[in-house]
Amino acid sequence: MKIIGIDIGGANTKIASADGEIIELHYIPLWKDTTLPTSLEDIAEELQPDKVSVVMTGELADCFEDKLQGIDFIMRSVNDAFDCEVKYIDSSGYFTEGSGNLRDLAAANWAASSRLIGSEIGDCIFVDVGSTTSDIIPIKDGKHVAGLTDFSRLVRSELFYAGTLRTNLAYLLEKVNVANGECHIASELFSTTADAYLLLGDISEELYTCETADGAGKSKKDAMRRLARVVCADLTEISADEIYHIAQQVKERQVSILTQAISVVAERNGLDRIASAGLGEFLIKEAAERLGFECISVAARWGPDISKVFPAYAAAKIMEEEVNASRKE
Repeated sequence: MKIIGIDIGGANTKIASADGEIIELHYIPLWKDTTLPTSLEDIAEELQPDKVSVVMTGELADCFEDKLQGIDFIMRSVNDAFDCEVKYIDSSGYFTEGSGNLRDLAAANWAASSRLIGSEIGDCIFVDVGSTTSDIIPIKDGKHVAGLTDFSRLVRSELFYAGTLRTNLAYLLEKVNVANGECHIASELFSTTADAYLLLGDISEELYTCETADGAGKSKKDAMRRLARVVCADLTEISADEIYHIAQQVKERQVSILTQAISVVAERNGLDRIASAGLGEFLIKEAAERLGFECISVAARWGPDISKVFPAYAAAKIMEEEVNASRKE
């Protein structure tokens, strides 16, 4: 039986099969003239699954009037594309029953991940740094004890709205140090974290899966040009060493904020162990070292490709678990 999990975000749609043989990431921005319905139809035709398990975060995209409209669009897109059984996981980490409360489906991908982590690893803080956001989820007695909405998790430091690729540098930094001293940065979308981590060698061009800030290329020279623009300069006005130092300051700031958020969650819940996942595992590892916490890597345990699409994989495994349980009855 082919069981796949789908994690539909505002920018990326991730696919994983329960056996880990299928791992796909599709850049499908919902806020534009989105291709989600036709893309899902293509995925359904190619993969032809027997069962589909879905989590989502894309309902927050600002093309929707509210979250319910976004949830409805995503569900219709999925249900129209697949002719097999489709189930949706809510913020409890379980499949929603009957009509349920559709709002509980909003931003529930972390709940699927934390359910799998809770059963496999136990008490810990599950930290998933993706392309756009960072989830910091306390797990106790095998279950998450996090807020149930993005709003509540932001208040509780369980969500840090910065990621490895798509975060505007103007969100992270107010000033940077350059050769001539401290320099304010431009509050424009001139560069994103992907440029910094590409230049530092933390990601490859292949992992730079989102659009660039200027619509240009994804080479290191392109990234340097965008990073220079953050201080209103071009490559004739600022040295390569200064640009590299700007990238280092981006990383330092992101690790520092992530460390602080993990520390708040750890102290509140009495936890000192981390399970790390996502494209930004390298950031989590550094944060764990600063805190002196044990860090269990999802990439090391399940593989780096699964780590990058972990909510989709967790959704598929939850469906597989249900199927296996029903066979034993």
